[in-house]
Amino acid sequence: YIKEVKDFPIEGVNFKDISPLLADEQTFRSSLVDMGKQVRLPNYWMGIDSRGYLFASGLATYFGGGVVCARKEGKTPGEFVSKTYDLEYGTATLELQPGEGEVVIVDDVLATGGTLQATNELAELAGYTVVGNIVLIDLKYVPRVDNFNLDVKSVIKYA
Repeated sequence: YIKEVKDFPIEGVNFKDISPLLADEQTFRSSLVDMGKQVRLPNYWMGIDSRGYLFASGLATYFGGGVVCARKEGKTPGEFVSKTYDLEYGTATLELQPGEGEVVIVDDVLATGGTLQATNELAELAGYTVVGNIVLIDLKYVPRVDNFNLDVKSVIKYA
C-alpha cells in the first residue's frame, strides 16, 4: 500500500507514495487505529500541512478530540504565531493560531525531523502542551537535523 517512486521529487530521493494506503478504506482505518494506540489521547490532534491533516482528522474522528492545523506560510487567518526553519533544500515557515490544551503532533512521514521539530517549538510558542508525536512512516535511514531529540512513534519504519 506504499509505492516507492524513485528519483522524485529530485534525483537520488525515493518518494514514499501513500496514495494507495489512503485509497483503501480498511488499510487507512487500520493505520489510524495503530497510530492512535501508541500515544496518549490529547485534547487536539495537530496536523502538519498538508498530509498531516488527513491523519489528524481521522485520529480525531476515531479517538475523539479536535483538530488544530499547523499551516504553511500565508494560509492562516487572524492572529497567529510563526516559525521559520531549515529544510533540506531551503527554508519554510509554519503558522499556528494561539490556543491551549494538550496536543499530539501528527504527520505522514518523518525524514530529517526539521518540520516536526519546528512544529513542536511552534505549538509550545502558541500556548499548547505537546504530549506526543506520531507519524505513519519513519525513514530511520535519513539523517536527522542537529539537536533532534523528540520521541516519535510510528507505524512503519524503513531502516
